Amino acid sequence: MTKDEVLAEFKAAGALLEGHFILSSGLRSPNYLQCARVLMDPRRAERLCAVLARQVKARIGDKIDLVASPAMGGVIVGYEMARQLGVESVFFERVDGKLVLRRGFTIPKGARVVMVEDIVTTGLSSRECIAGINEEGGVTVGAACLIDRSNGKADLGVPLEALTRLDIPTYPADGLPPELAAIPAIKPGSRGLK
Repeated sequence: MTKDEVLAEFKAAGALLEGHFILSSGLRSPNYLQCARVLMDPRRAERLCAVLARQVKARIGDKIDLVASPAMGGVIVGYEMARQLGVESVFFERVDGKLVLRRGFTIPKGARVVMVEDIVTTGLSSRECIAGINEEGGVTVGAACLIDRSNGKADLGVPLEALTRLDIPTYPADGLPPELAAIPAIKPGSRGLK
């Protein structure tokens, strides 16, 4: 699947937004990729994740025991990737600022786990999820996401497969270009909601 084909899926879902957005990292951006809009269509989710699952298998092989994702953004894509890979899926939730397993989820000691996320920008949530996998006794054998907004710059400590990589600019709140500063900021993500 080419970059243009992936972006066409996002555009068709109304998920490629322009404006002034506060990302979960706290950085600001003129563009936002609303994966929830893409993943709300099970056929589209299946189509995109089938391609991503093939990429993961090509890099890692078939020895995958489990998919783990950070909530909220990674839950649906993690589930669909697990379905495509023929394994189970668990997700980590943020409790008191730390990603932890809840709901009776466990990771068997030595399980070969792929961390799956919707979007990677700085890689913070992904690294936190990988740390959680490792703390639980799993072995993180790779990572996957629909979109790598870091354009390959985010270091997760494991190989990252992405449907496509984009170079979308991000800015600290106190370093906005004038055209972005002139637009009211909105926070479409779920981190930090009260």
